[in-house]
Amino acid sequence: MKSDLLMHIPSVEADELAYLQSITANLPEDKFQLFISIYNGRRKKTETILLCCLLGFVLAGGIQRFVLGHIGMGILYLFTCGLCLIGTIVDIINHKQLTFEYNQQVAIESMGMVRSF
Repeated sequence: MKSDLLMHIPSVEADELAYLQSITANLPEDKFQLFISIYNGRRKKTETILLCCLLGFVLAGGIQRFVLGHIGMGILYLFTCGLCLIGTIVDIINHKQLTFEYNQQVAIESMGMVRSF
């Protein structure tokens, strides 16, 4: 049942799925469903971050950093045109890793919320 619910998370990547299965292995079913609902509402999709990176490349650098919650880096990218576009290009290449790291942090925060209930 647990793996079925994890599969219903939209556009979940294999490494993210493995990470979620490892941290939710010992959760009872009711807390697991609560975790999935909290996590699913807060996570970012890889496509969203890639789109923000591309918009940052064309419009205003740093959009992807603001979406990921890196406000300081977002302001730096904004004022330096994405660190002269080099930082934006690096973010386009590494968008999956940026998203995975963000989603890991969201999973840890969501797990803390679930355990406090």
